[in-house]
Amino acid sequence: METRAQGDATIAILSDIHYAGPAERARGEDYEFRAIANPLLRPVARAYRHLIWMRHPLDQGRQLDRFLAGIGPVDYVVANGDYPCDTAFVGVSDPGSFQSAQECLGKLRAKFGDRVRFTFGDHELGKLTLFGGKGGTRLASWHCATQQLGLQPFWKLAIGRYLLLGVASPLIALPANQADVPPEEWPEWQPLREAHLVEIRAAFDALQPDQRVLLFCHDPTALPFLWREEAVRRRLLQVEQTIIGHLHTRLILWKSRVLSGIPPIRFLGRNVSRFSSALHEAHRWWPFRVRLCPALSGTELLNDGGYYTVKIDPMANQPARFTFHPLPR
Repeated sequence: METRAQGDATIAILSDIHYAGPAERARGEDYEFRAIANPLLRPVARAYRHLIWMRHPLDQGRQLDRFLAGIGPVDYVVANGDYPCDTAFVGVSDPGSFQSAQECLGKLRAKFGDRVRFTFGDHELGKLTLFGGKGGTRLASWHCATQQLGLQPFWKLAIGRYLLLGVASPLIALPANQADVPPEEWPEWQPLREAHLVEIRAAFDALQPDQRVLLFCHDPTALPFLWREEAVRRRLLQVEQTIIGHLHTRLILWKSRVLSGIPPIRFLGRNVSRFSSALHEAHRWWPFRVRLCPALSGTELLNDGGYYTVKIDPMANQPARFTFHPLPR
C-alpha cells in the first residue's frame, strides 16, 4: 500500500475505455454480428448498436487521447476497468485484445507513471456476447492480465484519513457468471477468488474508526457478494462512495434502481438470466453508495461520455468532492 503525504489531493477517474489497437480494428466493426448464428437476431443487434449502444465501437481510442491531452494537474489517476474492445470475446489471451490493452495501459502509464491505478474489468478476462453467446471468461486471460500487463486484482492507496481500495469484480462475482467459464477451468478459479476475498476482508478488518473508504469496483454485480462478507458489511458506514463502471451510462443505472428486486428470468437465455439475476440483488448495491463513472465514450443514444475528478481532503473534514467532465464525441 502506498501512503501519500498531507495536502489536498486530486484524483482523475475514467472507465470503460474500450480501446482498439490495429489488430482489433482490422477485424471490422461487424465483428459482433459475424458471431451471431441466428440471422433473425443480426438486424436486432445492428439496430441496438446503431441507435443505442455504440455505432462505431472500434473508433473510441481518440477519446482516450482527448482525455490525456485535456486533463489538468492530478495527483493520481484511477482507470476503472475494460481497456480493450475484446473483439474475440475471450479477453486479453486473444492477441488482438492483448495488443489493445497494452497500448491503452501504455498510454496511461506514459502520461502518469506510477501515479495510475488500474481496476479489473470483465473484458480483460472475456465474457459471452450479448446476442451470439460466443466467447467467455478464460484463465489464460487472467494470467496475461496479471503477469504480462501488470494488472493487480487488489490495490490500496492511503491519502490521509482516506483509503482508496480497488477490487476485481470478475473474481468477486464469479458465481454469478459461472456459465461464462469453461467447466474444466472452474476448479482453478475458486482459489483465486478466495485469495482475493481474503485480501478484501483483511483490508476492511484493518480500517481505523476515523478512516473513510472510496471503493473502486468495475461491475456492481459484485457488490451483493461483498455485502455477504461480514468484514465488509460491518464497515459499510465507512464506505463514503463506491465508484463503478460497466453500465456505460447513468440511464442504465437509473433503470437498475427502477428494476431492482425483479425475479430472475430463467427462460429467455443466458444473458437475460444474468441481467435479471443481477437486478434481483441490486438492492444490495445502494448501501455501498454507488456512483457510476460512465464509459469514456458514453453511449450512442445520449453521447454522455466523460470522466470524473475528485478532490480529497486528507483530514476528512469534508466529503470527497466529485466533478464530472463531459467528453462528447
